[in-house]
Amino acid sequence: MASTRAAIRYAKAILDLANSKGVAEVVNNDMKSIASTINGNLELSTFIQNPTMKVEVKEKALLEVFAGINGVTQGLFHLLFENKRFEILEAIALEYSKLSDIMNGVEVAQVTTAITMDAALEAKVLAKIATLSDKKITIENIVDASIIGGFILRIGDKQYNASVANRLQVLKRELSN
Repeated sequence: MASTRAAIRYAKAILDLANSKGVAEVVNNDMKSIASTINGNLELSTFIQNPTMKVEVKEKALLEVFAGINGVTQGLFHLLFENKRFEILEAIALEYSKLSDIMNGVEVAQVTTAITMDAALEAKVLAKIATLSDKKITIENIVDASIIGGFILRIGDKQYNASVANRLQVLKRELSN
């Protein structure tokens, strides 16, 4: 991910502006949409990263792809156009969401599962999280088939590993001792 310090500076500036206009949550939804769209679309990601593509073309395309975004978010696109920095758009969007969560007392719980979580598992995980943290929690599901089954829960610097792969490792260590 390119130039994180710059991304953090842009994200802070946009969050301050969005707060002053009372649209921080709306802009946060824009940022989440931007980050997931760029992350999930290799063609768009490559287009944004392409150094030979004119910045005017990038700005126009992004305004079309993300039609209906807030004026503050459009302002970010224009700022990136002026500074020729579209390649850090995804990083800015991710940083904005992190800063917004911190500001609102929301903590992100990363839950790694072998397959995508269904509503029932998400409810169980949220119940477990409620015993560990009194903050508002948003869940970020990471799918990693190598854990075989179970889940790994990470909140801040705490980790709870209930994966099958971890249990097998523990068993292997005990047997080799």
